[in-house]
Parts: sequence; structure tokens; C-alpha cells
Amino acid sequence: MNFMVMSGTRDAFDIISKLNENPQLHITATTTTSYGSQMAKDAGAHEVVPRGLKKEELVNLISQKKIDVLIDATHPFAVKATRNAISASKATGIYYIRFERPPVKIQDNPLIIKTLSFKEASRVASTMTKGNIMHLAGVSTLDEVISHNDPDKVFVRVLPVIDSVEKCLEIGLKPQHIIAMQGTFSKNFNKALLEEYKISLIITKESGEAGGTPSKLAAALELGLNVVMIMRPQIKELEEEKVVHSMDEILNILDNK
Repeated sequence: MNFMVMSGTRDAFDIISKLNENPQLHITATTTTSYGSQMAKDAGAHEVVPRGLKKEELVNLISQKKIDVLIDATHPFAVKATRNAISASKATGIYYIRFERPPVKIQDNPLIIKTLSFKEASRVASTMTKGNIMHLAGVSTLDEVISHNDPDKVFVRVLPVIDSVEKCLEIGLKPQHIIAMQGTFSKNFNKALLEEYKISLIITKESGEAGGTPSKLAAALELGLNVVMIMRPQIKELEEEKVVHSMDEILNILDNK
């Protein structure tokens, strides 16, 4: 059977690794970054398409590779990618599985401000502090933060890859404000980082335990810092699709397919 795994996350790495244990499966992975591409190769993908695909391109690739099953393991915030995957699977008549990492329950706390978009989060942050902000929600959303906040007060933690660092510099962040390291990290490590940079507020997103949300949250709250939390987007198109939260669920579906 031919599988396509839309990847770029640690979840996708684990899925590809597990599927690769079956020599009868051929795995094509798609990803939008060089880092994600390397992860997919290391996990055992037989082919990797290292760029984002529009719906029409996805349809063509599915047809060319004679894909039987599409597993969408993109990030919970990659709404457009998931919508394209659902549309392409319907257009080609193949089986679609959405892997979604389990959510983290965000407690009610006066220090936590829940928002529904990165634009809203950056505006809220600008009204809450004139101090240092730590952005822990990915480099792709950093420009929203800079548009409403003083870049001299913004610090960001990003993956230690050239693409991420270059984007930070292009946006206007100073090199000393770019913390390039790969997580996830413990609560104590996060606390030390927040204290070192004299952070007064963090911006992060509800990306599950795999994204380090609990330890980021715990560190900030122990220090009494405000947290601007972007909640996961709701994707209406998924309501009628097969959504799973574990590798066992994927294997059970495939065994009964």
C-alpha cells in the first residue's frame, strides 16, 4: 500500500517510523520546511516533498504516487493544510485520517488570557506590558507580534535551523533576542530562561503536551507572569472525518481497513 504522511511535527516522525516497520508500505511524506524534511527522511520516509502544496498539487501528487491512505499529521494550527488534505482526499477518493495530538486543558487563572488568533494575542500583549515579551509560538507567527509590540522588547525561541534564524533577522529582531534551541523543555529550564531575559509576559499556543505547553505554562505561572494563550482553531471540515489521537488508533483502523 502507498501512504502519504503530511508531516513536519514530532507526531509525524513517530507515525512514519512506525509505518516504516512494515516493508509492504511505501511512504511519501510532505513537509513545508527543511527541518521537517530531514525529520521525515530520518524517520524512514521513502520519498519527501519538501514544500507546501496547494490542493491541486496535492491531488496531482496523490494520483501520481497512487496513494491509498493519507495521514494528516500536520500541526494543530496548520488549518489551511488540513483543509487542503480533506479536499484532496475527497477529490481522489482515498482514505483520510487526521492525527491530532491530544489537547491540554487550560486552567482558569487570572494570569492566563485566552485568545483565538495570533493577531489578537499580539494586540492583547501590547496592552498588558511595556516589559520584555517571550514569544513561544513559532517563527511563522512572529511578524504579528512585532507589528504590535516593540521589537527591542521581544525575545523569541525558535528551532536552531537557518530558515528560522534568518526569518527572525528579516523581521527586525536583534541577534541577541533570538534563542535558537530545540525542545521540548522542562518547567525548570523554562523558568531559568524567563528569569534570565527578565520576561514579564509570554505568548504561546495550545499545542499539546508534545509542543511543551504544560511546562511553559507552569514556568510562567510560578513566576507570576501573564500568559497570552492562543487556543486551537476549530476546523469545521473535520467534523465528518476520522480523527485519532494515538498511533494505536491508526493501526487499528488500518488493520480493519
